[in-house]
Amino acid sequence: MERSEAEAAEPLKPGRGRRRAEDVRRATLTAATELLLDEGVHALTFSKVAARAGVSKMTLYKWWPTPGALAFDAYFDTFRETLAFPDTGDIGRDLTTQLNTFVNLMNRNGTVIAGIIGAAQGDADLAEALSTHYVLQRRALAVERLTRAQQVGQIREEVDLETVVDQLWGAVYHRLLLPAQPLTPDFADRLVANLLQGIATPGSPDTAP
Repeated sequence: MERSEAEAAEPLKPGRGRRRAEDVRRATLTAATELLLDEGVHALTFSKVAARAGVSKMTLYKWWPTPGALAFDAYFDTFRETLAFPDTGDIGRDLTTQLNTFVNLMNRNGTVIAGIIGAAQGDADLAEALSTHYVLQRRALAVERLTRAQQVGQIREEVDLETVVDQLWGAVYHRLLLPAQPLTPDFADRLVANLLQGIATPGSPDTAP
């Protein structure tokens, strides 16, 4: 199993006294992450997580509406820092760094995120969590970084930044979910290079004023 970047937590031991909610949550997310990366989203159940974490199954029902929502929460908690967006002042470097990090993560754990995306199609709670706490937040981080680059003149003013996000990260998801071509660091580099340089020949009808 690929160990998570999040701090590991030992399963809680039965005992007298009330345990802190944060300790229970951390033990639960750690156990859910281990199951998710070992067996996939469809094998993750409240019973398995509760047994591994040493927590009450009723607590899981209270905090997460479905096992899928718990699986997503565990995934996002584990890789939150990995998916952070750098800002060195060079948008080309930062896009290349972030996209390569994302490609590397997809190559290590792509079956997990593909499973979550698939499960969300039939799980409204998971779909809502995925959209609200992952997709929209990830897009906002990317647009925020691209906006700063636009403000300092590294990206043209007329460029639609939401579309840039779709062009880059959407292409990665396309190769993850429809793997006709390999998902490689070189692919990430070429995506950024093509985007920043443009693909139309200078003087062609597409670039004529």
